[in-house]
Parts: sequence; C-alpha cells; structure tokens
Amino acid sequence: MANILIIGTGTIGEPLIGLLADFKKKLKLSEVMFHKRTPLSDEISKVKSLVKRGAKLVVNQDKFKDFENLGHKPQYNFDKAYKKADVVIDCTPAGNQHKEKHYAKTLSKKKKIFIAQGSEKGFGIPYAYGINDTALREASSQFVQVVSCNTHNISCLLRTVTPDHLDLVSADFVCIRRANDISQDCSFLPSPSVGKHSDASFGTHHARDAFDLFMTMHKPLNVHSSAMKVNTQYMHVIRFDMHVKGSVTKEDLLRSFKENKFIALTEKTSANKVFSFGRDHGYYGRIFNQTVISAPSLAAVSRGGTTRITGFCFTPQDGNSLLSSVAATVKAVHGEKYISYMRVFDDFLFQEI
Repeated sequence: MANILIIGTGTIGEPLIGLLADFKKKLKLSEVMFHKRTPLSDEISKVKSLVKRGAKLVVNQDKFKDFENLGHKPQYNFDKAYKKADVVIDCTPAGNQHKEKHYAKTLSKKKKIFIAQGSEKGFGIPYAYGINDTALREASSQFVQVVSCNTHNISCLLRTVTPDHLDLVSADFVCIRRANDISQDCSFLPSPSVGKHSDASFGTHHARDAFDLFMTMHKPLNVHSSAMKVNTQYMHVIRFDMHVKGSVTKEDLLRSFKENKFIALTEKTSANKVFSFGRDHGYYGRIFNQTVISAPSLAAVSRGGTTRITGFCFTPQDGNSLLSSVAATVKAVHGEKYISYMRVFDDFLFQEI
C-alpha cells in the first residue's frame, strides 16, 4: 500500500485528486493526500467535496488556523505529508522549480516517484499512457513528465497511423486551441489569435514534445506544428496532415482507429456536441480517450507512392493526461502489474461519441 500526495487543486489537480480518491481501493492505495496552499472562501465546497470522496487535506503549518476558520479539518501539514508520500504528483505550473528546490534534495532519504504535468518540460521522462510504456518501464529516473493533452492527441495519431514509424514521410499539425478552461476566469480571447513558430525545427512545442516522446523509444519523426487560439472554452481541435509511404484508404484508417482503445470516432463535427457528450456520459463529465476523430473530416489520397491523410480531431482537454498521471502513479506503486490495474478505466474509454 502506498501514499499519494497531489500538489495543487487547479484544472489538473482537482479532477486527479477525485479520480485517485474514488479508485483508491481498486488501485490498492493507502492514502490520497492533497496539498492546498491558499484558503479561499469561494473554494470551500471544492475542498469539502474532495474530502468527502476520501482525500485528506494537507496545508502548510502556518495556514492551519485559516483553513479551520473556513470549516476545514486539515489532516497533515505539508512536511509530514511529504515524508509519508511514496508518489508526489505536482499539478502546479512550478514543477521544475519545486524539483530544484525540494524534490532533488530528498532523493537519498526515500525513493519517491515525482510526476509533473505537460508544461514542465525537462522535469523527467516524457510519458503518455499507451504510447511509450516500454520507455517508462525501462527508465531508472524517479522523475516523470506527463505530456500535454495535445501532445497525447498528436502522438496517438502518429502511433496509430504509422505503428512502426518508418512509413511516415512527414506530418504537420495545426493546434486550434480553446482560449481557456471552463473552470478559469482569466485569459479569454475576444477573437482568434495566431501563434508564433518559435521553434526553428518543429514550429511550436507541440511537435517538439511529440518528437521527444517518440525519441524515448528511439523513433525520430519528421513532424511540424502550428498553433492558434480561438474564442471558445469547449475543446482544442487539431487539423492533421500526414504523408505516409504506400497506399492507405480511408477504410484502412477507420479500421486502425477502431482497434485502438484510446481513440474515439465520431460523426459529430462541432466541439460543443463532443464536449456535451462527455459532460453527459463521461466519468465526472470527462472523456479519457486521447483523441476524438471526426470521421466525416477524414480523407486519404494516394499519389506517387505515398498517401496524404488529412482530417480534424478533438482533444479531450485534461482527460487523456489525467489517465496518464494515474498510470504513472500505479506503475510507481505496483511495478509491472500496473497494466492490469489500469484496466478498470477501460470502461470509461469510448469507441464512439
């Protein structure tokens, strides 16, 4: 039995705390603890809900009274919870800072596993559940970086279309990103806004991150990406343009997509319809698939010994990275048996939306 400490209660931390608390018994976890730094009156209900689901509140020692004044009952101070934890999942945008300041200095005392999220490039081995599990098994590092939701999407497409990676000639992705999460008040846009190609080799970090993910399996890919934001809060959309060797039909692609449990196909063509389905039928309103491919948008054109594959797909926001965070956690706790434990989540993966 292992103790898990999640740091942060934002757009990734909050659902991850609830998910691990809900499945604590099935995953054979001892305690699920979560650290909240700031006592906020408008988040009383959120904290109480997480505690009700079985998670234990952790606060800094000097904030105990402030949390108690809001009606909370903190179980541990941060130092005690940190010492107890076997796995620390950092869901803040300061994972690399915390690694340098705290995590790297305590490695010799107890062999904890540290997991950070997609924004924390360089934190540890990049990981996406179902994509590079072999690399995770072989890694000796105690640090894991769960890649971003769009990197999950791109990588899942690449892995499915070219499973041996050798058939890929080139791939280009346009990440049409939603402005902000529905849980956030800030950073909404008044109109579509295009992004810079700040990476000379890959365009944006999305292709770079997918490349780095595949390089953990020693599979270099010719990939490029662009990004823009649009004034919606629903979902990211990716337009993909992949060129592969040989002749591939649309029927071949649909067959491959249906065989991949991490891919959901849909006849829907609007993000609000897909989002609404997840809200109504997903676990706590989420889609855990790595990508949702709009079948009507899919096209395959063979010419001159290669096939151009184009289409649009929807990114299930934090759902895919949440599942990878859980997988990395269960791998740290149960070793090679983690795949069997993760099967409990297969019921929440849709074949069709």
